[in-house]
Amino acid sequence: MPFTTTSSPDRIEFSRNRFLQVATVLFVAFWSWTLIDVADPTDWTLENLPVFLLVINLLWSYRRYKFSDLSYLVMYLFLAMHVYGAKEIYANNGFGTWLQHTFGFARNNYDRIVHFGFGFLIAYPMREAFLWWFRFSSRVSLLMPVVFVLAAAALYEVFEWVLVTFFFPEQGSNFLGLQGDEWDPQKDMVIALVGALALVAVIGTVKSLAPAKQQSTPLSSRTGVAR
Repeated sequence: MPFTTTSSPDRIEFSRNRFLQVATVLFVAFWSWTLIDVADPTDWTLENLPVFLLVINLLWSYRRYKFSDLSYLVMYLFLAMHVYGAKEIYANNGFGTWLQHTFGFARNNYDRIVHFGFGFLIAYPMREAFLWWFRFSSRVSLLMPVVFVLAAAALYEVFEWVLVTFFFPEQGSNFLGLQGDEWDPQKDMVIALVGALALVAVIGTVKSLAPAKQQSTPLSSRTGVAR
């Protein structure tokens, strides 16, 4: 079974895509595990609202557009990073605590890792969507994911503020995860932007080194159905 990427001419239906089936089962299992002995159920629910919305959107749009296997993989990786942070509360995340003690950081930086991961990982499927679904040029399709990531990062910070200010004020410290830094939202946005720019740099480097015959070609079907 071939593993598809942005440059692959076709997409494989889920019913025949063993890789995507396994990846989906593993993510759902991991997602379910994060509910076991969760530190703060309310915080977990709030943190996972965007996950539910993204999953619903992917299911709704699947018949119209199928991402490549690599795009689904990086989306699952980011979502796994995020739900793992929600399990223990971001500011108390075990991996972040280990990094803090090992390297002497002043704060738990797991949230910074996830924000970078958002920019670096989500920029790839967004480039694919802009390139094949919206049919933008190759250059514009490299720029638009950066714009999308920065806009989405800013929107998420506003989303957090609205929830805590008007609906769940008691969740302020856990959900916002400021850790005493009043500039935390701005830093999170910048780190996501850096992640997106890093991904664009990687793609640009790979494209410049790849032979012309390996450059992306249009999908044979706009709905992404394999032939």
